[in-house]
Amino acid sequence: MLKPIKTKDQYQETLAYIYELMQTDIKEDSKESDELEVLSILVKEYELIHYPMPSPNPIDAIKFRLDQMGLSEKELGGILGYRSRKSEILSGKRKLSLTMIRKLNEVLHIPAEILIQAY
Repeated sequence: MLKPIKTKDQYQETLAYIYELMQTDIKEDSKESDELEVLSILVKEYELIHYPMPSPNPIDAIKFRLDQMGLSEKELGGILGYRSRKSEILSGKRKLSLTMIRKLNEVLHIPAEILIQAY
């Protein structure tokens, strides 16, 4: 019977069991497949509570996304409409305006909640 994961020992045991399940040939829509899905959800919930991931600061998020998309800092200036301000923004000397946040969210698909954080 599946139960919520409440302790670190239960968490470790569940991870080991998930690993075992993943080593087998699980058929889609099988009992084992459903069990693996539910266990993964339980582990995810435990990790959200006990191992939270901090959000990146806005500048790191912009640099990361530019790299992911193969875009240059020069192209960032074009996206923002402020070619001369891109270096000030990336160095943290100039704060992002609401207009910039909207454009970054729209073009680079960086969540607004990351872009509005203080840095």
